[in-house]
Amino acid sequence: MKASVTNGPGEGFVLEDIDIDEPIGAEVLVRIRANGLCRSDLSAQADGIGGLYPLPAVLGHEPAGEVIAVGPAVTDFAVGDHVVGSLIQSCGTCAHCLTGRSVICTNPDATLRGPDQRPRLSRGGTPLNQTFGLGSFAQQMLVHQNQLVAIDHDIPWASAALLGCGVITGAGAVLNKAKVQAGESVVIVGAGGVGLNGISGALVAGAHPIIAVDIDDQKLATAAQFGATHTVNSRTSADAVAEVAEITGGGAQHVFDFIGASEPSQQAYSMTARGGGLYIVGLSPAGQLTFSTLETVALERSVSGVIMGSTTMKRDIPTYAELYRAGRFKLDELISTEIALSEIPEGYEKLKDGSVNRVVITDFDN
Repeated sequence: MKASVTNGPGEGFVLEDIDIDEPIGAEVLVRIRANGLCRSDLSAQADGIGGLYPLPAVLGHEPAGEVIAVGPAVTDFAVGDHVVGSLIQSCGTCAHCLTGRSVICTNPDATLRGPDQRPRLSRGGTPLNQTFGLGSFAQQMLVHQNQLVAIDHDIPWASAALLGCGVITGAGAVLNKAKVQAGESVVIVGAGGVGLNGISGALVAGAHPIIAVDIDDQKLATAAQFGATHTVNSRTSADAVAEVAEITGGGAQHVFDFIGASEPSQQAYSMTARGGGLYIVGLSPAGQLTFSTLETVALERSVSGVIMGSTTMKRDIPTYAELYRAGRFKLDELISTEIALSEIPEGYEKLKDGSVNRVVITDFDN
């Protein structure tokens, strides 16, 4: 099959012919119909995310597709099912998985093959790594059933592909981690693709006001289209923290940092109201946050990290899919352009444009 292979750190994405095995155990073979481009894969090709994911590898982790074969131990899927994949690897039996916190599963490698088994992916007889347990920059994907969720056949492939990462990360932070209630104030720092899903989650929760903060006016205009009631350009504002305080009457009850870099994180902390919470979602290796423990205690502020929207994927992805079908959650509007499998480098170049929300691969023959 054709796959886009990253052969080493910084070596980009090269379309090649590779081999994929047949499913064994609880594995599912999926013909990929759409796959979103996420910046995490761009980071992974640069250095394997600090060497965490060894190269060469097939990257990609926002897939939607059709089941074409199943292993003998598969219980959740059948040939012909439409599915969404996610990088959340869960064993299903550890304490976290059994208490609804599968996103921090203590045994994620249970979704992978062991070293004594045939590799799922290979090239000329040499194994290829499958990043995040998926490896969906390819025509097909062989994955454990715990990383898949079935969806209805009427959901378009490109929109469905976004459900497994950006949607659950953004909306889940609001709905799962913060548990935002109707009438509570929300600030979204970083109005990119994931932040827009945070806005959608805030709308579903009934939050008000919903304030988008960014340095790009194009992104802020899009945030308003998605439902932000106010926008603040933190680059051109004389005092972005003061603007948020004025809008909210002293600070927001829930502030979501979708960037994770030091300066926006510091601003986000200062935008948080007495008794409010700051939720750090964005990943920035050099990001730092400094705060006074005295002030934090006195104001009873909380600071929390959020990974993948604290998602329980087999519960949450169908929920967002139903909200989309009911016209209450924007997915189609997230898609700025569709590309071919061979055009991944060009797709990442497009993402540098502030007007581009998400790029999705929908042509897997070229």
